[in-house]
Parts: sequence; C-alpha cells; structure tokens
Amino acid sequence: MSIFTIDENTGDIHATKRLDREQQAYYTLRAQARDRNTNLLVEPESQFIIKVQDINDNEPKFLDGPYAARVSEQSPVGTSVVTVVATDADDPTYGNSARLVYSILQGQPYFSVEPTTGVVRTALPDLDRELQDRYLLVVQAKDMVGQMGGLSGTTSVTVTLTDVNDNPPRFPRKSYQFSVPESVLVSAVVAKIKALDLDVGPNAEMDYRILDGDGLGTFRILTDPNTQEGLVILHKTLDFETKSSYTLRVEASNRYVDTRFLSVGLFSDVATVHLLVENVDEPPVFSSSVSRMVISEAAAVGTDVGSVSAKDPDTTNSPVRYSIDRRSDVDRYFTIDSHSGLIRTDRPLDREIVTLHNITVVATESLDPSQVGKAVVLVSVTDINDNAPSFAIEYQTFVCENTKPGQVIETLSAVDRDEPENGHHFLFSLTTEAAGNLNFTLRDNKDNTASILTLRGGFLQWDWPVHLLPVVISDGGSPSLSSTNTLSVTVCDCDLDGHRRSCSKGASQLLVVGLSTAATAAVLTCILTLLGVVMVTLAIRHRRREPLMVDDERDVRENIVCYDDEGGGEEDTEAFDMFALRHLNQTNQTCRDPDLHPPGLPRTPESRTDKNQLFQEFIRDRLQEADLDLTLPPYDSLETYAFEGSGSAAESLSSLNSLDSLKLLESEQNYDFLREWGPRFKKLADLYEHQEGGGVTS
Repeated sequence: MSIFTIDENTGDIHATKRLDREQQAYYTLRAQARDRNTNLLVEPESQFIIKVQDINDNEPKFLDGPYAARVSEQSPVGTSVVTVVATDADDPTYGNSARLVYSILQGQPYFSVEPTTGVVRTALPDLDRELQDRYLLVVQAKDMVGQMGGLSGTTSVTVTLTDVNDNPPRFPRKSYQFSVPESVLVSAVVAKIKALDLDVGPNAEMDYRILDGDGLGTFRILTDPNTQEGLVILHKTLDFETKSSYTLRVEASNRYVDTRFLSVGLFSDVATVHLLVENVDEPPVFSSSVSRMVISEAAAVGTDVGSVSAKDPDTTNSPVRYSIDRRSDVDRYFTIDSHSGLIRTDRPLDREIVTLHNITVVATESLDPSQVGKAVVLVSVTDINDNAPSFAIEYQTFVCENTKPGQVIETLSAVDRDEPENGHHFLFSLTTEAAGNLNFTLRDNKDNTASILTLRGGFLQWDWPVHLLPVVISDGGSPSLSSTNTLSVTVCDCDLDGHRRSCSKGASQLLVVGLSTAATAAVLTCILTLLGVVMVTLAIRHRRREPLMVDDERDVRENIVCYDDEGGGEEDTEAFDMFALRHLNQTNQTCRDPDLHPPGLPRTPESRTDKNQLFQEFIRDRLQEADLDLTLPPYDSLETYAFEGSGSAAESLSSLNSLDSLKLLESEQNYDFLREWGPRFKKLADLYEHQEGGGVTS
C-alpha cells in the first residue's frame, strides 16, 4: 500500500500514515497530469522528492552501558576514570534534537562528568579503598542541550578502587606469650603471630624477622605465604632443666613500599614474644649417640669390649638400666651389664664372618620403663692370622708335548681370608717330596705370585697324561700358616704355536709328584679294594671249574652242565665266561678318576647277547689297553694274545680239548701262599687246597 496519495482534482499530496525520519528521511514520487476528457498527458511525467522534517522524538541511548571502571585509591582530583558515550537518533543537523549534555545523577561528590565529552573523573582527593572500595554512578545524557522539554537517557557506571600500599602493618598486641613443651622436635612450629595490614595483595605481603632476644639462636621465624603469619620455628632442642623461658623481639615489615606514602610513617611494627618451656618427662640420654669400640677376634669369651653411659635428664634423675636390642645382635655375640653399661663378649668372634658389629644399646628409666633411650655401638673386630692361604682360583694347567725346558706354563696367585696390616706376603714352594721331581719346578716371583716352569721337554700323553704337583703356600704371618695345594698339569697335544689341539680327558695313570695325607689314604683304599676284588675273582673262577671235574673214565660229552645265562653249549661249557677273563682294571674303575679314562677306550658293554661281538670287543679293548699301558704287569698268559691257538700257554679255549690241560694246571697250582696271608684267608685256602689224587676240596 502506498504511503502517499494525490488528489486528482487539486493535485494535493497526502500521507496515509505517520512518517518516521529515523526510518526513512526521503521519499521519491512520480506524478503526471492527463486530460480528463481525452485521458492524454498534458505534460511529461514529473518527479517529486519529499524530505521528512525531523522532530525531537528520540531520547539519547548509551549503547555500551552499563560501564565498569577501576581507579587507584588516593588518586588526585580530576583523574580520568571512564568515558561514557550516548547517541541520539534525531537529526543532528536540524535544531537541537541531537545535541546532548551529560550530568551525574548519582555518585557525587566523589566523581564528576564533563557535560559535553562524558569523561568521568574523580572529584575528591582522598578516596580510600579501605573505607569504601566500590562506587555506583548514574550518568544522564539529555538532548536539546539540556533544556526543558528535552529527552534524556541514563546509564550506570561501577567504579572499583584499586589498592595502593598506603597502610603499614600493625600488630594487634605489643606482647605475645606461648608455652612450648621441651620435647618438641627441631623444625617444628611453636608459635604463630600476625601483623594486620589493611592493604591487599602484594601491598599486604610482609616479612618477619627476630631483632633480638635471648632466643635468637634457638628460634627462627618465617612468613607463611598464604596467611601472612609469622611462624616461630624451633631451631635447637629445648631443655627445661637448662633454660625455662625465652624472649624475642619480632619485627613485621611490608615487602613492597610505595614511596608516595612514606610521610605516613614506617611501614613496619615490632612486638615482643615470650616463650615458656614446659617440663616433660624425657627418656635417658646417652653421652654419645654413636660409640665406636675395637676388639681382637682372638679375645676370649667374657672379654670387656667397652662401656656406654646414659642418664635421666629430668630433675628426678631416675636410675638407668642397660640392655642390648637383640634384633641388632641376633647371634648374641655380646652382653651388657644392666647397671654399669659394660659390654662384654658372649661368644667367640670371627672377623672373617662379621667384621663390624652394629648393635643398639637401650637405656630404660627404672622409675618409668616407658622412657627409653637408644644409642648405636659399632664394634670393629681386628684380625689375627688364623687362616691359611690357598690358590686364588682352581687352575686348569696344561703342558704341551712339544714344550721346551724352562717354559712357564702357569702363574699362581693366592688368597687369604685374613687381612694383615701391611698386606699379604705369600711364599710359594714345592713340598719336600716334589722338590726333586724331574718334570717341573716352582719359582717364587716375590710379588705374591709364583711361576711353574718345565724342567724338561718331550712330555707324552700316553706316558703320563696328568701330573699332580703339590704347592705349599705360606702367608708369612705371626704365627705363619701354610697349606698344601695340588696343581693338576694335563699333557696336551699342541701345534707349533703352543695352541692346544687335544688333551687327555682321562688316563690310566697319574704321576703323583707328592701326595698329602688325604691323597695317600685314598690311594691305599683303592689298593685294598683291588686286593679284595682279586680274592673274590679267584673264588668265582674256581667254583666255575668245579662242575667240570669228572672221572677220567667218563666221556666229556656225558657231562651235564647247568647254567642260567645264555651263550655256549654242550661242547663249550667252560671257556666263554668273558667277565672272568676281563682285566681287573676294567672291573674296578671306581678307584680311578673318571676324568683320567682314555678318550679312545670305549666301555665294554655288559650284555652277553652276542658271543662273537662280545669276544671281538674284548680282544679290541685288551689290545688298546696294552698299547696305552705298557707298565702294568699281565694277570695271566692271555694278556699278550689276541687269538686262540696252539701257541698259547693256555692251549685251546674249547672245553672239548682243554679239560685235561685244566686238570693238569690245577694240579700244579700251589695255593699255600693263601695261608701265609693270615686267618682271614683260611677259608679261601681250604677251598683251593690241592689234594692228592688231583681232587680239589670244597
């Protein structure tokens, strides 16, 4: 719908509704005149511009309000706080409808506003935040230059006063008094004081310090950063019996001072603090919290070690009783006299087991057993020469077959559990029995080491695979202690550079250059065991021959043989007991070091399932043993033969042909030597005693 209409008769233009200049200040209209009769244009179309004339119909408005501002307290008069701005929608170019004037309706006399600019300023010089820290202002803007009939608008301004350090700290009281138990721990807070400062934030931060007083060295003071309190802290232990009260003069001062307000006075204050020490029943106190004592490990049981002393610090001076905390002396090496505090040994000491004993001694008041004091006693055990030296390690020494005389094959060192004051001085030597051997010698290097040198070359593995060299090590102490240590030297096959290619893992012999008592006993035990095995073997062999002893008139083939094992047959009833033919060295390996068994000599299987294989293995074993061991004497004539034949002293092994020969051999055998061995062998002699007529008694 059009806002304007035109009277077609008169040409008057009328507005159909209220116009608002603030919404649209100009309108453009087009009009034309026509002949009423002919409806033809009388003149060309005309354009009209209608300008809306302003009236004062809009009040001023603060578009940014309400306002919030901050200003320092104690600011000079006229200090700018904030600028307020109002706008008027009326036409500023027409009349006074948009000309504004500012004024304060609320907030006087503390603040003022410039009428034309809207700048809010302080109006008083002594605005004090501590009295009032916030102000609410109401500012008005009025058009028509503030004249009657003008329209107005208002806004609020909140002004907050910021703090400045214009107030010094002050103690509420000039004197404080506190009670402190004498048992309080060092570094504990014993008192709190606080000076008041009306300022806030950094302006209220304070530092406390002790100016003087008899407690200057016993106490110190710090500032709590959160509460700004002065914390009085104990710096040294208190003793009611020594001093029962202390006095301190404490100063509190601002950390940051505004020089503009120094005229007010010093920004500090002083107060007196009285500290009264309360008496507390205290535990016994040792003269020393840690005592050090020394005793020799040779000291007899009951020897005095040292004494400790403790007393009751209270005025009652209760008697003290001493004891040892057994948790610190579980093995009960020490005892203590409950009255005198004298510590004694209660069992033998050994420095090599425990060098330093750390025990806790307890002192208890006899009148009040709950009051207990403790002290540490460190007992050092001094050394005596009670341990013999020994090899530092278990040596694995070898010598090459192609070695030369004078070559060092091992360097020995020793260890001793004792610790002499001047260090160890070991002496090395060979035993008297070993000193004359032709294979090795020992050279003491005079630096707690010794060298083993060869005296010859041409060592052979099959000759003596392992040499045992007894070495005596003396510690040179007072009294001097020594021990004999056996060095095992293995003969190895080496290349030209002396690098080992193979060594004897086992051997049938050991060259014992010198034996200790224990080694000699072991050798004798093996010899006796071998001797017993010889006797048992002879008895078993004789019993196996017994069923074959038949009358001469009877044919051998008529003999009935009973046996429980496989092998053999009716034509071979005697010779195939391979275990009876085995060398004694093979059946008694328990008396020899298993590491000395020749690596090339396989063990004989215990099974008798295959006659031919068993016999072949027996022959091969005996041949290898004979090749490796030329010094052992043969046990029978079969020692040197690997096959059966007429050339053997035992003739054929077949029972068909050898029965008569066996009878002849047994008839010629003399067992009288068994009776010479004593009563223990009487039964064995009776079993093998030869009877006239070729018979054998049983």
